[in-house]
Amino acid sequence: MKQYPSAFKQLEAPIKKKAIEIGNAMLDDGYKEHDAIPIAISQAKSWYEDTPKKDIEQFYKHGQMKPSKNREKQSSPTLNERNQLVKERTDGWAVQAEGAQKPSHVYKTKKEAVQRAKEIAKNKGTDVKVQ
Repeated sequence: MKQYPSAFKQLEAPIKKKAIEIGNAMLDDGYKEHDAIPIAISQAKSWYEDTPKKDIEQFYKHGQMKPSKNREKQSSPTLNERNQLVKERTDGWAVQAEGAQKPSHVYKTKKEAVQRAKEIAKNKGTDVKVQ
């Protein structure tokens, strides 16, 4: 929590910690730092908005800063250059990179999913496709 990119300076402490964790995982997966930073910040902010305060406090006090070595890889540098898909599911609308096995987010409404997909695509310099 003492050494991080300057882009993280203005973030609230729990968001900063989550962004560091996400960014570290992305770097471990081969992302370039200049690509990982805006994505990590955006995902950490979404996590903060979508997570109950109790869970945020628990993560901030006891959560990992760096993923464990035996974690399942969930992201891939090759997905960094792919378009974002918005797909209808039985439980809502999913946002995921083309070719990804799992969605990065699931929303109740199509509007929320499209908005999030646009944010991710803007950060990655890709497009959004709605299925």
